[in-house]
Amino acid sequence: MASNEYPIDVTHVKDGRPRNCRVVLVDRVWPRGQRKDEAPWDEWLKTISPSTELRKWYGHDRDKHEEFIRRYRAELEGKEQTNAFEHLQLLHHSGRLTLMTATKDLEHSQAQVLADLLARS
Repeated sequence: MASNEYPIDVTHVKDGRPRNCRVVLVDRVWPRGQRKDEAPWDEWLKTISPSTELRKWYGHDRDKHEEFIRRYRAELEGKEQTNAFEHLQLLHHSGRLTLMTATKDLEHSQAQVLADLLARS
């Protein structure tokens, strides 16, 4: 059971800025075509994203999704990643939070993995 009642949403950068929540981009790479002065998020937390190597290996291949989750969770145990995750936890515990990504398949994205972990924290 989650430790608070605030929801965590996962959305695509092209969906625009959600209302009444803190929005965090959780991608390592700046979204293609996104102007910096029109970014629909409050902050970019790229240290929480999967490593370039893991991201390239995964390639959003659904057959690799379970292994991706395992490897990504292992990466989240690094010092920088732990600090970034703790920051997300603070945001989550203080109000509604939206994790934003340029990944088209939201259900199989790192943002969804993070949302699931945050919901249990």
